[in-house]
Amino acid sequence: MILAGDVGATKTLLEVGALREGRWRPVFGKRYWAAEHEDFPAVLRAFLSEWAARRVRGRLTRACFGVAGPESGNRVRMTNLPWRVDAKLIARRFRIAQVRVVNDFAAAATGIELLRPADLVTLQSGKPAPDAPRLVIGAGSGLGVAYLVRTAGRYRAIPGEGGHVGFAPSTPDQMDLWRYLHLRLDRVAAEDVVSGPGLVRIFEFLSGREGTAAVPSGGARSIAEGALERGDPLCMRSLDLFVSCFGAVAGDHALAVMARGGVYVTGGIAPKILPRLASGGFCAAFDAKGDHADAARKMPIFVVTNERLGLLGSALIADAL
Repeated sequence: MILAGDVGATKTLLEVGALREGRWRPVFGKRYWAAEHEDFPAVLRAFLSEWAARRVRGRLTRACFGVAGPESGNRVRMTNLPWRVDAKLIARRFRIAQVRVVNDFAAAATGIELLRPADLVTLQSGKPAPDAPRLVIGAGSGLGVAYLVRTAGRYRAIPGEGGHVGFAPSTPDQMDLWRYLHLRLDRVAAEDVVSGPGLVRIFEFLSGREGTAAVPSGGARSIAEGALERGDPLCMRSLDLFVSCFGAVAGDHALAVMARGGVYVTGGIAPKILPRLASGGFCAAFDAKGDHADAARKMPIFVVTNERLGLLGSALIADAL
């Protein structure tokens, strides 16, 4: 049997199952919050103890974990959490014959092929081109980016640290935001704006400029709820600026590879703010590419609503070991 995992800075999703007839069939799964555990082996110990207690037939022979950070030598040092995930140590400690550790967006990009139509919401239909490159981009605790390139009859995931490229403001409000952040952070990365902490920074920027409210105690979640559920004016302006920045950054990455095969917006934030993403601001910023606006408008854009995308990709990678 296969153990698949999606290890993020906020939460970890783990499932045991098998791939049958092109579908992932989980038999047991759990969610764990990072703040409640010392390190990843502690999470894995808890999961495997619960799995063993169920006395389900089947032995774990392969595992893959998509982890939020750059992969090197089959291990990842996480970017926004002081954890290290090492495949060799896991294999030895937990007696799993084959273990692979990959970047979380390498896993997410790989999982695209297991999605069903119900897992996708279309923001821009575009004019898809068969076999063209694809972009997978998602915001949560950080900003993840991966590309899918067709080669030898299949799509291959190209991960990286695209969330840490410099943030390029494209409107007067975005320029003012960049100046505000530059004074505090020096270098302003895309992730400093397009992420949960980024939404909080945007709220602080607008609040300071307008001399109004302090950041809600719930952080990014409270700001999004204030905009979507209560119609709070400052929360709405913050979320709209966040959406326009998200669209602009996604459009830049899509243009880099001419992602006519599709742009897949994933991560923890997108499904929660879907009404604002669908209201037009995201696509307007995505398509605002000057001489290449026409090319941007031809790129299909989808929001992935299935939070288990990384798990699906990890399962596919493990199955191929």
